[in-house]
Amino acid sequence: MAMNVGSGGGGGEPEVMVDINTTPLIDVMLVLLIMLIITIPIQMHAVQMNLPAGNPPPAEQPQVVQVNVDFDGTITWNGAPVSGEAELDRHMADVAAQAEQPEIHLFPNRLAPYRVVAQVMAAAQREGATKIGLDGGEQYVQ
Repeated sequence: MAMNVGSGGGGGEPEVMVDINTTPLIDVMLVLLIMLIITIPIQMHAVQMNLPAGNPPPAEQPQVVQVNVDFDGTITWNGAPVSGEAELDRHMADVAAQAEQPEIHLFPNRLAPYRVVAQVMAAAQREGATKIGLDGGEQYVQ
């Protein structure tokens, strides 16, 4: 410890030292630095994962069936109008019966009733057609 002693001439009290004591601050900083050094290598460990290699792209493009739902609820199958739910079920059953199922691209109009779009997806599920996807999301981007 250091003490500030006045010049030897007077009989008064020595001056008080008003500087901050930095020793506890340095101790705390050293402890924090040591904790940081200890915890960093734990976070740097690599995690070994066996990622799937994936399937190579098919040599030939899959067959695509385009199903459109117009704003008034009319359904077209590759451009040909579908007269009713029975004909839609028959088309879906034909697709599901094939060994290599074609992809069904469902393109609903932005004003199409949701009921009709849900009817097409339910028919695909009911008949066992598994490769179905919704197209036309770009029409909703503004």
